[in-house]
Amino acid sequence: MKKTFFQIFIILIVFYGVSAFQQRNMLPVDDSPAPYFSLEQLNGEQRFTIKSLQGQTTVVYFFAPWCSICKLSMPNLQAAMDDGDINAIAIALDYESKEQVADFVSQMQLNMPILLGSTNTAKQYKISAFPTYYVIDESLSITARSMGYSSELGIKFRGKINAKKID
Repeated sequence: MKKTFFQIFIILIVFYGVSAFQQRNMLPVDDSPAPYFSLEQLNGEQRFTIKSLQGQTTVVYFFAPWCSICKLSMPNLQAAMDDGDINAIAIALDYESKEQVADFVSQMQLNMPILLGSTNTAKQYKISAFPTYYVIDESLSITARSMGYSSELGIKFRGKINAKKID
């Protein structure tokens, strides 16, 4: 029994270490505001700015339509949003065309706002891998961040915990 707990403990430490290493170059989690953006929406509606997120905790999810991990993780994000547990937007990066993004969104059956990012957006948010997401609080400060696959429970947990810090 002790051996099993020790092995689980070691696995958790390795997982935490790898996560911390992956996140080392991301934007910090502090009280500074998230970088400004004003991006075209995939559906052609008016531009979407970060100011639109003020007053609500939101997961800002960066993806690429060719990313296999994004294909596994985005349904979790959509399910968490459908349950009413979180607010979310997704920003497409590293895509060949608007049609490529539209095909991906259709295949994934996403109904959250999809924005078309640029290399400048990727630089501002220090995106080095996909998927990457930030949780932004009501005052537009980054309260959590992650890179790689996220379960529905993990997304809900980060969004809710960070929303409660504000209340």
